[in-house]
Amino acid sequence: MTTKSDEGVVPSGETLEKMTQNLKKVEVLSERLQRVLTQKQGHNAALDGPNQELFGRAAQAYWAEMMHNPAKVLEHQMSYWSDTMKHFVQAQQVLAQGKLAAPEDPGPKDKRFANPLWDTHPYFNYVKQQYLINAQALQTAVEDVTELNDLEKTRLNYFAKQIVDMMSPTNFLATNPDALEKAIETEGQSLVQGLENLISDLEANNGELVVKLADENAFELGRNIATTPGKVVYRNRMMELVQYTPTTEQVYKTPLVIFPPWINKFYILDLKEQNSMVKWAVEQGQTVFVVSWINPDPTYRDVGMEDYIEEGYLAAIREIKEICGEKQVNAVGYCIAGTTLALTLSLMKQRGDKSIRSATFFTALTDFSDQGEFTPFLTNDFIDGIEAEIEDKGMLPSVIMARTFSFLRSNDLIYGPAIKSYMMGHAPPAFDLLYWNGDGANLPGKMAMQYLRGLCQRNELAGDGFELLGHKLTLTDVDVPLCAVACETDHIAAWKDSYRGVQKMGSKDKTFIMTQSGHIAGIVNPPTRNKYGHYTNPDMKLEYQDWHAGADFHDGSWWPLWGDWLKKRSGRKVKARIPGDSTHEILCDAPGTYVAIKATV
Repeated sequence: MTTKSDEGVVPSGETLEKMTQNLKKVEVLSERLQRVLTQKQGHNAALDGPNQELFGRAAQAYWAEMMHNPAKVLEHQMSYWSDTMKHFVQAQQVLAQGKLAAPEDPGPKDKRFANPLWDTHPYFNYVKQQYLINAQALQTAVEDVTELNDLEKTRLNYFAKQIVDMMSPTNFLATNPDALEKAIETEGQSLVQGLENLISDLEANNGELVVKLADENAFELGRNIATTPGKVVYRNRMMELVQYTPTTEQVYKTPLVIFPPWINKFYILDLKEQNSMVKWAVEQGQTVFVVSWINPDPTYRDVGMEDYIEEGYLAAIREIKEICGEKQVNAVGYCIAGTTLALTLSLMKQRGDKSIRSATFFTALTDFSDQGEFTPFLTNDFIDGIEAEIEDKGMLPSVIMARTFSFLRSNDLIYGPAIKSYMMGHAPPAFDLLYWNGDGANLPGKMAMQYLRGLCQRNELAGDGFELLGHKLTLTDVDVPLCAVACETDHIAAWKDSYRGVQKMGSKDKTFIMTQSGHIAGIVNPPTRNKYGHYTNPDMKLEYQDWHAGADFHDGSWWPLWGDWLKKRSGRKVKARIPGDSTHEILCDAPGTYVAIKATV
């Protein structure tokens, strides 16, 4: 509230009191901010970006280009200055005419600039247009550097994009109309709340800035997420085995075990009733088991891929066979758990173990010859930084993995949420998927380095073999009937790379499904939503482009198609099985205790 006097606009007593209260809050928050920053533990600088030699070589390449082809470089410079001056003159002309308006803005639409002021207000329009000119100039300069090899060029493009995204005017208070309007509307309260959100995030992550994406108090495991009824029937140091309660009088004879990735928690497949794959599979008459992995601490430093296989995969299969009285199981592996399922199948083949009747792979990479968007994170300087971090902490903290994945989509997963939380003062939303995304897990040190060096960097599984447990494990050993599901816009496990790995597997019975959408939404796509369709093509000998071109498109979820495929490999119907047996006592209700362990930093 304000009042007018002879001296102009004067704040009311109520407004002055509110401003005073906010200043006091800022003083307290500033002390907290200083405290959390000074208490922050040491950080490995090698993880912040590439070796500086990359930028040195890029600069040298640019100057070499200028010496060999000065006209091309001059063209870059002249184009940039021409666009800048033209933009400046247009803005001056409009102002000279006495119009407080922006020039006509035919530029591309970008959801970051959704506020109408970006197009109508001369100041914000000028800032936006100049940013787009600068971004295009940097992109053009990087694209035209010719003295770098393909790997260096890929990395340079990635880091140039990060700089462009980071410097967006929407990321700064003085040039973000949404944040300024909110500050005026709330008399500064939004900025105070934003500072509170910032400090809370820093305190929660030991000084590391990780934007909280969801309201952590809105969800409780077993109450409003991960609610499918079941029991924990086995536990060891690596995992808990959950058996779900049947909802049909009869079930298929061959039980189903799902191995989720241990980078995140298993309940991505059991978020809520309407999109729970676990609940759906139970309703289809499957006896469903899910492995819930431990969230490791530094005492797991020496745990490797062999431990995940022996004490995870093989232990789960052994216990399920005993509980159900069966000789075989059907197995599913999601993401890194799919990669490890391939390792396990190769090992079992070489040992003569036929306990897996069929295998399903969800968004799983087994051939890493094309590292795609992860190229900047799989070069030696970055992996060396990871190794140093592991040597120090005994594990790869979840915050590092979360940050790595987030920077692949920085505008959506870093800057956008940061603007809403820190500039606008918004509370994180009560969104179950984002809650799960923030509930990360650490990786044991040894396992992380085996995965990064042996599988990702050296691509040993798809090559001469990945040495483990006294065997050389290869894709050609994977010869059970298999179904692979990949996602069309997956930025973590590109569908063409998943397809290439499946092609190299030794099975003669292969089904490949490509679903629309990405790494999570493409998999968690229940029939009730009818949102994303999927593609099928039985000819797995084709190159991926030709496979896609000749594929049939089907509306709706791929779950029923996979369900029918699975039923054909699940045997006859038997009486429904109650969780556990005489030798497997019920340890606790689903979702268990391991899933509730939070990651340490």
